Parts: sequence; structure tokens; C-alpha cells
Amino acid sequence: MSPSGLQPSQQPTLAHMLNARAAATPELPAYRESTGKDLPWAQLNWAEAAAAVQRFRQALQKSGVAHGDRIGIWLPNSINAMCADQAALQMGAIAVPVHTTDNPASIAYIFDNAEISLLVLGSLSQWERLRAAGYPLATLQTVVVAEGLQDAQPRVLALADWLQRGDVLAAQPAPPLPQPEDVAAIVYTSGTTGKPKGVMLTHANVMADVSAFAQRVQPRSDDRFLSFLPLSHTFERTVGYYLAIASGACTSYARSAALLMQDMQTEKPTILVCVPRIYERVHAKMLERVLAGSAAERQAFEDAVEWGWANFCARQDITDLHKHDAALIGKPAPASHAMLSEQISQTFGGCVRMAITGGAGMPQSTAKALLALDVPLLQGYGMTETTPVISVVTLDSNDPATVGAPLSCVEVRIGDQHELQVRGAIVMKGYWKRPQESAEIFTEDGWLRTGDQAEMVKGRIRLMGRLKEIIVTSTGEKVSPADLEQSLLADPLIEQIMVLGDHRPYISAIAVLNAENWPLFAAENGWDASDPATLRQSVVVQVVLKRLQALSVDFPSYAQPRALLLTLEPWSVENQLLTPTMKVKRKPILERYALEIDSMYGNRRQD
Repeated sequence: MSPSGLQPSQQPTLAHMLNARAAATPELPAYRESTGKDLPWAQLNWAEAAAAVQRFRQALQKSGVAHGDRIGIWLPNSINAMCADQAALQMGAIAVPVHTTDNPASIAYIFDNAEISLLVLGSLSQWERLRAAGYPLATLQTVVVAEGLQDAQPRVLALADWLQRGDVLAAQPAPPLPQPEDVAAIVYTSGTTGKPKGVMLTHANVMADVSAFAQRVQPRSDDRFLSFLPLSHTFERTVGYYLAIASGACTSYARSAALLMQDMQTEKPTILVCVPRIYERVHAKMLERVLAGSAAERQAFEDAVEWGWANFCARQDITDLHKHDAALIGKPAPASHAMLSEQISQTFGGCVRMAITGGAGMPQSTAKALLALDVPLLQGYGMTETTPVISVVTLDSNDPATVGAPLSCVEVRIGDQHELQVRGAIVMKGYWKRPQESAEIFTEDGWLRTGDQAEMVKGRIRLMGRLKEIIVTSTGEKVSPADLEQSLLADPLIEQIMVLGDHRPYISAIAVLNAENWPLFAAENGWDASDPATLRQSVVVQVVLKRLQALSVDFPSYAQPRALLLTLEPWSVENQLLTPTMKVKRKPILERYALEIDSMYGNRRQD
């Protein structure tokens, strides 16, 4: 880190770290957010940010919040969300963040389960939807509404009024800061089945992960972050939020997912923290342009990628691990390489020096193309229960088939069935009010079971799939869906996909078609894209299925899909087919399409 960067390892808690940051670099820019269309963005320096946090802390204190109380936060990524979180941390309270687009019933369950005493949310309509969900919320005493509250209601206050009430405590001493072993947040895992579990993460957990991650990737005080992953996601909390405080970097809050690419152009981030799907979409758009071009343009693209990939492998000393054209190493770059590299750089704002990704796997075709065109892609790995980062590659030690070497704060080992197991300072305190499940996730000798299968390659972790997601066909063949799904997503016609085949005679897939590319593809083939019946026509299904089979030729024949169900209904958090961290919820999807699946297989299920 630059001289103005803090040493996180010297800060005992997140509260101490923010206070130290404000003291060290009070005038440096800290946070930026939009104030409206065509209006300049609001900006706070670190001194102003710390003062805003203290106002929120005073208001919490005036509302009777005490050490250990849980504070619900249902806000979009914003300065208000940061202030609510940091205010809770300053007084030893516990933040309980939720995804803004999660369904109200799930959010109500989380807040009821966490027994929150105060809730900060965006609008009165959110509060009304929460009340209608049917959970008692018996411990909730105060609701603070950021916008749109015209008249006060019992227990419900407008944010401005609530903050003003707390101003009377401005001259009084602040409560004691938390201790490292205190719980900083309860972050609910968005399980693909069942109710979400609250993961208790301590200040010590988070500080250990931030410190080790900063040591690995070396952020600087002149870096610029663009925050758009939900702050209920531990990946965003640790890498996109707390890491910026440690380094003194400025964070801009994106206006929305729809305006993300525009915000990249105006805010020009130097560090991106994204889930793989963002990069996959950029890659897909790039392929669309190439395929729509001339044969010469397609060849120029292929030449640029093959040259870039071969020389990337040589620089990273991974030529023995990846297929490449060795004859291209050290040769002059084709003219198309610099042009395409600049184009994709400008897509992200033109200034990105680290494009960090995690939260899910990335198709190798996407990683190869982006790295070949000089996108500084860094893949990491972790889980909510480990705060979350366990490993990450670096700019000069980057094998995209792996997720890097373990951070200095964690040990790893390979257990039974190739399960990756970890222990160290980043491992959670446990699940909130679930002692049995807290015990079950650990081995007898104290290692956390990740549930991921892995192997070590030159000291780096290579993921192989999920233990619990292994598909066992009725013929006894075992298929890990994760790698197969990543490969199939390389088709620009496919927006989302899930393979299945448990207790069935062969592998099949359910695919959500890309809403932009499907009409074009249908028109080229003379099909009516507006007619839902088109998706059920045998000729249509077979054409798309052959495309997917071509992408799965490197998999065993029994792992290649032999049947396909097409849909245009996107899987989302709102329809409860995606988790808030954008993972496919396998069981609900199987239930949603149960009849179609049975029809596809001819009801051939063998339990």
C-alpha cells in the first residue's frame, strides 16, 4: 500500500480502522454517490465521512441501542448504508445487512431471526412489505426510513428527524469501542435450499482477512473503487468496502446495475470487485460484435487472443499447464491486439489495474479471452463462513485455472473426497442460534468443511466442484455440474443454465435464453421469437442443444447434455430462483420445472 495506507494488522477492530483512517488522511476523498440525473456527484472526504458516522452513532445511542444489539440494514449501496454499518460497529452493535432485492418474506425472516432492535431502510413501502410478510419482529423498537416518509408513525421515523434527535449527544463521550472478539456482523448465507443461516463474523475475523488480502494485492490510497455488489455480500464487504478504508482509496457507489457501465465511464475505477457474470457479459458482447463482422475481422480477433494468451502463459510461467501456440511466444503482437485491448479497457473506464472476481466460478473461455487482451483479472475464492476470502491470485502469479494460493491468515488441506478444509483467523465464530449446525461444519480436529472439492497445483487451489452438488445418474456416473455449466455459458445465446440428471438416465439442461440474442438468432433461422411455443419445437431445441454439445466436447460423453428445456423467464432473486449472491437455487428450479423435466425424460426417474 502507499504511505497513506494503514497497516490493518495494527488495527484491532473495524471501528478503530475507520477512526485511524480519518486521522491519517482526513482530506483525501472517501465516498462519492449520485445526487440525481445530470447533477454532480456528492463527495465526502475521510474527516467528513467519520463525522457522518458519528451522527448515526449518536442517533443509535439515543434510540437505546447498546453493545451487542442487532441493527438491520436494508439500504442500497450508498453513503447512508456505510454510515449505518459503521455507526453500529463504533458502539459494538452488530450489523445485519440484507440484499435490497431479496423477497420481503426472506428479509422478514432474517430480521426476525436476528432479533433486531432497530432497522434502517430505504422507503416506507419497504416497511409496509416487511410488515405484510407475517413475521412478528417482536424485538424491533425503531424503524428509520431514509426517503419518502411524510408523516411519522409509531416506531417509524424519517432519517433526518432521527439524526437530529441524536445530535443532543454530540457533546457527550462516545461509548467504548468494540473488542476484536466482538461480533461485527451477522451475514445470512443465501442457501440454495432451506432457510438462510446467520454467519457470525467478528471484528478479528474481518481484520485478519482485510490485512491478508491487502498484503496480497497491494491496494493504494489513489485507487478508486466502484461499489455495486450488494453490501450484504461478504465479498463486497471485505474486498470492496473495508479494503478501501484500509488503503485510503475512494469508493463511488454505482447508481444501479442498469447504469453500471455508464458509471464506469464517469468514475473510472482502478479496482473492480465483480462476480464473474459481469465479465462474462462483457465477453459475450465482444463475441457478438466479432461474429457479426467479416471473416477478416473474426480472424483478427482470433489472432489477437491466441497471441495474447500464449504470451500471457509465458509471462506467468504456466505454459506447462495450458494449451497455447508456443510459436507465438516472443513474436511481435498482431496489430489487432492493441486495438482490442484498448477497446475492452475502455469498456471498464480505461483505468482498471485490478479486476477482482469471486463468488462463483468463471468459464475458462472468458478468463482466457480477457487475460489475453490484457484485462488484469484476479480470481479469488472464499465463502461467507470465512469472511470470505481464502485465496486469490496476483498480477504476477496468475493461473486462471486456479483461485490462487491461500492467504497468509489461513491454512488449507485436502480431506476425504477431495474436500477443501480450512482453519485460521478468518473462520467464523459460528451460526447464529444454530449450535448443532455450527458444530457439524467442522471436522473433529477443528477444520472448517468448505463443501468444495479441490486439488493443489503448485501451491495454488484448483476447484473441482461441490460435494453436495454431484449429480449421480441412474447409470451410476458422477458429474460435477459447476464446470459443465461454466463451459455452456460461453454460448452468447445462453443467459443462465442449470444441468441436471440426478437419478435420471442421462444429463440434460434447463437454459434461459439471452433476451437480446434470442430474437436475432430466431430471425436468422426463420423462427417466431415472440411465440412461446417456438421454444418447444423439436427443431429449435435440437439446434440449441447441438451448440451446447459442441461446448462440452472436452467432458466425458456421459456428462454431455442429451436433452434441453428452453425458457425466456430469467432466474432472479425476486422470483426466488437465485440467491442474493446470484447463485442458482437448484431445488426451487427443479420444483418450478418439474412437469417439463418429467416430460423431457419421459418420466424416467429411478430413485
